[in-house]
Amino acid sequence: MNLSEYQHDAIAIDGPAASGKSTVARELASLLGLIMVNSGEMYRAVTLEVVKQGIDPGDQAAVGAMLDDLDLRCAVKDGTSVVLVNGDYPGDELRADTVNQAVSQVSAHPKVRELLVARQRELLDKGDLVMEGRDIGSVVFPETPYKIYIEASEEVRRTRRAAEGQVDEVADRDRQDAARQTSPLVIPDGAVVLDTSEMGIAEAVEAALNVLKERGWFNRSRETPPA
Repeated sequence: MNLSEYQHDAIAIDGPAASGKSTVARELASLLGLIMVNSGEMYRAVTLEVVKQGIDPGDQAAVGAMLDDLDLRCAVKDGTSVVLVNGDYPGDELRADTVNQAVSQVSAHPKVRELLVARQRELLDKGDLVMEGRDIGSVVFPETPYKIYIEASEEVRRTRRAAEGQVDEVADRDRQDAARQTSPLVIPDGAVVLDTSEMGIAEAVEAALNVLKERGWFNRSRETPPA
């Protein structure tokens, strides 16, 4: 991907489940006036449709065939991306236990990732954004200099998930996300690693802001690309 084709910039925030990346990304977007993009919601939206249709999450061919008939779009509402499935936003259904249990399998399919990476990149046409996920700095926007990888200890992340009412096991998610052949969870080249295990929200956001300052986010000068 050539970011010079766009007049907007992307901040990539990657990390495992419950590391704090969503919270940091949301706070950064609010402070800096950026579009906040939760890429995980897109994968959850596809997974929800897989579950609703009774498709085996591990059946790559069946999931791929479903995508051919799926109307999935990404829009921006009140500064935040929303994923629309057949014209509707799934809302709380995206956090259902059945989705939690199947999302890693569905996300591993190459056709799913190809579709959603394309949708994620299209959002850069709408404005500067901060996008969080598991392959943002490595696959979606590999050329951006604004890459942060947020991690935390497994014990801390497990506690955070439980506080959110989520029952999936973070260690299992880690193994599945890191082992998949397509876009595995990795620390992107050039990313700054922040361990939030002993950080509060304000401290983690301040650390992320310092990274952006060091990388020149606040001294940017972008020219409008040719038509």
